[in-house]
Amino acid sequence: MTARTAPREAHSAPTTSPEHGVAVRTSALRRVFGERAVLDGVDLTVHSGEFVVLLGASGSGKSTLLKILSGFDRRVEGDISVAKRRAVVFQEPRLLPWARVLANVTVGLRDKDARARGITALAEVGLAGRERSRPLTLSGGEAQRVALARALVREPDLVMLDEPFGALDALTRVKMHGLLRELCERHRPAVLLVTHDVDEAILLADRVLVLSGGRFHLDQPVDLPSPRSRTGIEFGRLRTRLLHELGVNEQLTRYEPLGATDTTTGTPPAR
Repeated sequence: MTARTAPREAHSAPTTSPEHGVAVRTSALRRVFGERAVLDGVDLTVHSGEFVVLLGASGSGKSTLLKILSGFDRRVEGDISVAKRRAVVFQEPRLLPWARVLANVTVGLRDKDARARGITALAEVGLAGRERSRPLTLSGGEAQRVALARALVREPDLVMLDEPFGALDALTRVKMHGLLRELCERHRPAVLLVTHDVDEAILLADRVLVLSGGRFHLDQPVDLPSPRSRTGIEFGRLRTRLLHELGVNEQLTRYEPLGATDTTTGTPPAR
């Protein structure tokens, strides 16, 4: 049974657990700011072990939805069921600067094997031996790895990520994509990732949802083989469709670089 939360009641929260095999289920979810309904009848189901990516323009309500599912925003209407064991990873790592890396990973944990689990989690994200490092000595990618370890050490049924790689350089993003996919395949949580990056969505997702006008306007399975490549034809077709749904029409112009040779005649092309 799901619980209906009432609007504008700060003490009401989505605490009901969904049925077996489901990490998230919402029905007619609505969130109003002033006179504007940012979310207006959102129906969402995320199954256990599924990797779902949310796309949408800025202000479309993606982060608002994550805040609601995380329990940070309770002024909502609708039916909401969310896995009790859940973790959130933000765009900023949000590490405690005065605490060492291992303490950041295990913060809030009280069980006797927390330290051992934290050390294992750090090894999984490629930071073995950095347990006593200070956050200020870490690179941006390393700090975000600590944030991932902090999320996964809690063995969540649902991991929510709000543009976790947005502040990283392109090369580090590529490495983090592979790491995230590997960790999710190993631990099998349900994942709900918010991003503005269409390529990132296609590379990672089992399913991509496009949020617009307060509702989902596209629910697109991603059936591409692994490992996925941006150069594939199907990748390009899906990218074009998602961009179109986001209101972006790419115009690709073929061109020959100066000095190029016509391979059929062996002569430079006419100018």
